[in-house]
Amino acid sequence: MALEGCRCAEARRGGGPSVAEERFRGLLEAAPDAMVIVDDTGTIRLVNAQTEALFGFRREELLGHPVELLVPRRFRAHHTRHREGYAANRQVRPMGAGLELHGVRKDGTEFPVEISLSPLETSDGLLLSAAVRDVSDRKAAEAELTALYEQQRHIALTLQRSLMGTPPSIPGLATASRYRPATQGAGVGGDWFDLVPLGAGRVGVLIGDVMGRGLEAAAVMGQLRSAAHALAKTGMQPRQLMQALDTCVADLDVPDQLVTCCYLVIAPDTGTVTVCSAGHLPTLVAGPGGRVVRLDAPVNAPLGVGDVLYEQSRAEVPPGATLVLYTDGLIETPGSDIEERIGELTGVLDEFFTRTATPRLEAVADHVLAGMVPGAESHNDDVTLLLAQLPAAPVDCAVTDLPAVSSAVPEGRAFLRKTLCSWECAARADDALLLLSELLTNAVRHGEGPVTLRVCRTLTELTVEVGDRSPHLPRPRPRLAAKDAESRRGLLLVRALAAGWGVQPTDEGKTTWFTLKL
Repeated sequence: MALEGCRCAEARRGGGPSVAEERFRGLLEAAPDAMVIVDDTGTIRLVNAQTEALFGFRREELLGHPVELLVPRRFRAHHTRHREGYAANRQVRPMGAGLELHGVRKDGTEFPVEISLSPLETSDGLLLSAAVRDVSDRKAAEAELTALYEQQRHIALTLQRSLMGTPPSIPGLATASRYRPATQGAGVGGDWFDLVPLGAGRVGVLIGDVMGRGLEAAAVMGQLRSAAHALAKTGMQPRQLMQALDTCVADLDVPDQLVTCCYLVIAPDTGTVTVCSAGHLPTLVAGPGGRVVRLDAPVNAPLGVGDVLYEQSRAEVPPGATLVLYTDGLIETPGSDIEERIGELTGVLDEFFTRTATPRLEAVADHVLAGMVPGAESHNDDVTLLLAQLPAAPVDCAVTDLPAVSSAVPEGRAFLRKTLCSWECAARADDALLLLSELLTNAVRHGEGPVTLRVCRTLTELTVEVGDRSPHLPRPRPRLAAKDAESRRGLLLVRALAAGWGVQPTDEGKTTWFTLKL
């Protein structure tokens, strides 16, 4: 060859460059990228003007030298292996799929390049043509976009965690939770969970998932979480809360917005859990013996469908059992069957609870994530897991039914006095009897019979409940009663003397309760 110092076949016969050779040279010089042609030993045989401009070498300084002259020292071994392997299989590699490396200029300056290789068959053997493009500007733009993306992702995650809030620590209720944002896309989603102390030993547990990703889903989640928490604090039944949340979703005016949600009310004194699920995944229950089962609950449509009457159910759950609540990010994977994945989760839990007699919930949470989401950097949906271990049952509990007549007040007082004496709690008897008198009087005067009196004691607290069949909820009067008035004082006394008090609607009517510290 005889192109810029290379001798071609015609030059060896004494003639000048051929028409084909001149045409090839013209195409080479017209190429927008730096073109470097090497033989099968990696020796440079031909370059164009763009190569001189890009690398800062004169043409004669490159011809006849190893192509690794244009590669930083730390990359030369890798570059040589790639070039030799490429020469062996002789496959064309376009620029879009080119090997990204670093080039080095004559003055020692390194810069990122993209290389596209093509084999050239000649009468002298195989030559490799390398198109080299400086991608410094593109790399800088990509780095800027990456930094901007990470900044926006950090803002979005901070917003979501702020909207999700931190559930309160509830005495007697052991919990563990995990939240992992998605590693793909915006990262944030609409998952949330909450724990709501309802008084009288009862606890509300909420978990939900707003379909979709990004700030819009996080904003909807924040509104629904706040609304659900406020509604739960009123003591309303789970099905009533779901009905109210369904209206909230409709009022958000977000097209095609669907939300799954599950609300449970734990009542340790009766050993029951009341649950209403709006299209959410089934709650699992890990009993103290290790067996994991699904919590029986009616199948209701997700929130946002509209015109749905939500149903709830009540199940007996033994003290010390663990409720396992989660969102779809924990079990849904592309191409998987959701029932099979729930079965896998049940197996993971069953294995751990069977192996460990008294497992720590934090260890259970880590075990579940390791078994269900092993690729911590590859999940494309946010993952939420909540474990709640039911508190121990009250140390003592006594119940009696009374007629809705005036004689029920002294009968109830006598029952409470006798119960407190048998429990050796006489120190709080005076306060308890006074407050009970007020609740029983309200139930007899304004409620419907029969009246149920329940007294429960834990190691630190005494709870007294009065239930009747009237749905009308009592409330303290905004103004104090007159000195000679015989009514309008009861709930003000309860509020002043009790450690806590409240009213809880029930399917049969309502329950008014108060607690005293022991």
